[in-house]
Amino acid sequence: MKLTDIILRSNVGRKATTFAAGAMLCSSMAFAQQANKAIVDAIMNEGTQNSQLEKLGRELMDGIGPRLVGTPQMKQANDWAVAKYASWGIPARNEQWGTWRGWERGISHIDMVSPRVKSLEGTQLAWSPGMGKKTATAQTIILPDLADSMAFKAWLPNVKGKFVLISACQPTGRDDANWKTFALPESYTKIRAQRDTVTKQWAARIRKTGLNARTLPRALEQAGALGILTNNWSAGWGVDKIFSAYTKKVPTVDIGLEDYTLVYRLTEAGTPPTLNIHTESKELGEVPTFNTLAEIKGTEKPNEYVMLSAHFDSWDGGTGATDNGTGTLTMMEAMRILKKIYPNPKRTILVGHWGSEEQGLNGSRAFVEDHPEIVANLQALFNQDNGTGRVTSLAGQGFVEAKDYLSRWLTAVPDTIKNRIKTSFPGQPGSGGSDFASFVAVGAPGFSISSLSWDYSTYTWHTNRDTYDKIVFDDVRNNAILAAILAYMASEDPIKTTNTKTPGITWPKQTKATRKGGFD
Repeated sequence: MKLTDIILRSNVGRKATTFAAGAMLCSSMAFAQQANKAIVDAIMNEGTQNSQLEKLGRELMDGIGPRLVGTPQMKQANDWAVAKYASWGIPARNEQWGTWRGWERGISHIDMVSPRVKSLEGTQLAWSPGMGKKTATAQTIILPDLADSMAFKAWLPNVKGKFVLISACQPTGRDDANWKTFALPESYTKIRAQRDTVTKQWAARIRKTGLNARTLPRALEQAGALGILTNNWSAGWGVDKIFSAYTKKVPTVDIGLEDYTLVYRLTEAGTPPTLNIHTESKELGEVPTFNTLAEIKGTEKPNEYVMLSAHFDSWDGGTGATDNGTGTLTMMEAMRILKKIYPNPKRTILVGHWGSEEQGLNGSRAFVEDHPEIVANLQALFNQDNGTGRVTSLAGQGFVEAKDYLSRWLTAVPDTIKNRIKTSFPGQPGSGGSDFASFVAVGAPGFSISSLSWDYSTYTWHTNRDTYDKIVFDDVRNNAILAAILAYMASEDPIKTTNTKTPGITWPKQTKATRKGGFD
């Protein structure tokens, strides 16, 4: 059967026919021999020869940038996606699921002005208070190792008018692989032990204050500190984790490892440097938050659903390129390909770009709560959210029959992609980590298509280096093609999937979405 014949057949519609289970299986096998190859070949060709991934990546990561929930850039991304889908002839919408603390990053300058002049690499943490047009100039002080909370309270007045360093001074800025390659074995063992000791001792130092990572910064600002300085090193060259601030009145700034340890050493030596800090972030009040949804309507079983899934939001130290810009691009490109090659699917193909995954899967959890009719009729959901690498694993998430239908769908995937994927059945149900878990928790067949690392956890996951240049587009192209083929096969399968849970597995409980967040 020619591709043009298949598309023509889809365009003129399908006639509903009822088959017995055995006949349906024969029909599925027959389709695998004819239509599947034509469609799959066309998907492969479109995804390889006419890929839009680089263009989409530049528009999203370079043009819009990071997509922190509650920021104007997040809403800009929602609107951009709706317009992009419309340009492909795919209906899309933004669906509000809650509200969040609105915040917008502004200009930041962190400079050492004595004992010498040096601009420091640093990032104001998300939702950190701004300073308007003011600049604070002060010396630094290190949180000391005190005996207990009473000693901490006695010391606390010393922070007034100072910038307080509240993170450990790492003994090395080289990653473990570099040490392992070049160091003597005893040096490698020594530096690892030293680093572990420093980390443990600093954690004990904070515990002795009677406070924790959340409450310590607030106590320091209440005592008159002008700002909080941190270093959340990610154990790689020049890379830090960038999360949220806990201060309410003064800025919290993560200083890059090399500059933080410089400032720390000068302070520890009794010659505390003087810093100028200027941050201009803005509070925007309570703002609406959205999921972006797009669909290709089914022609035979429109009330059964195949879903593609990726969270849209990110932290904002970098531009959210691999967490989860690459997952977003994968699913957008898959939908574009499907609309062009397979415009009239049997089942409705729906894509969800979720908001506030980073704060607890809130967008997808809200969708599960708000759309029980979709969840109850879900054929399968495929989610991608662990970096830029090619997909290398697929697990059954604890569903008894997952091996049958996932294996059936994978038979259509070209060997160049399929042979890299390790499957495991029945697997364990995901209890968190990414948005497929929101569906698994309610017994719906949601699956993670999991990717090769590319040092994701160290270098790009929630870091200041998660930028466009880290995207490996050859791998993302493979993932978009894979997602499109899986969606096509799940849509065409004459057999409806089942969601029987494997006996003996403790199933995760459903967690409700946080519908209003960021204000605590």
